[in-house]
Amino acid sequence: MLKKNLWISVAVALMAGVAGLVVLVTASRLGAEGGRPPRGAGPSRQGAVQGEDPAPVPGSEVEKKILAVLDDMLLNQRRGMMNVSPEDGRLLRLLTEAVGAKHVVEIGTSNGYSGIWFCLALRTTGGKLTTHEIDEGRASLARENFKRAGVADIVTLVMGDAHETVKNVKEPIDILFLDADKPGYNDYLNKLLPLVRPGGLILAHNTSMGRQMEDYLTAITTNPKLDTLFVYKEGAGIAVTLKKRESK
Repeated sequence: MLKKNLWISVAVALMAGVAGLVVLVTASRLGAEGGRPPRGAGPSRQGAVQGEDPAPVPGSEVEKKILAVLDDMLLNQRRGMMNVSPEDGRLLRLLTEAVGAKHVVEIGTSNGYSGIWFCLALRTTGGKLTTHEIDEGRASLARENFKRAGVADIVTLVMGDAHETVKNVKEPIDILFLDADKPGYNDYLNKLLPLVRPGGLILAHNTSMGRQMEDYLTAITTNPKLDTLFVYKEGAGIAVTLKKRESK
């Protein structure tokens, strides 16, 4: 019996050692491959991982509620939605609030993830979002998410082919966000640039996929009335384009 108990103890110790080794190897591999799970709007981890941005800190209960909805969408709705990353979403919010945007036009609603980031700013600037979506399933989910976040009253969701529906946009645009069919970016630009106010911004997502939007990239980098900066070049890429004010 003593000998049998000894063998059982040895076996348990070996299994524990193997399990620990698996955990260490997995953690090491995730760190080396950048495989940490995506961070949403949870508690700040500033300083926890060198080089990472701290999570946003809500300044009110309303903002806390919206960030919680964004966090839930990131964890439970991301698959198949082609959403922007949380970092990209925060950039959209920062730029929108910085320019005091009153009207944001978004091409490609999906489930409303990027739109809610815009609304975080628009609720403080007194602005509104007009967002265009061609897929009814995604649009239905977006409507539910806008309602959950408490921003449905400042969102107009337009259904249909945006190449056609944008022709109905008449109001000045402070920020235009392109995140739909990549070959169509230049058509959206041509149709909506006249409505973008001087000092307004055109933001284009996934500009690292340059082959699909060569005409758009040429347009925003050769037009003397525009000034473009590319950010997050290693990831999906965002082109931030300023429509210049005329010199006095």
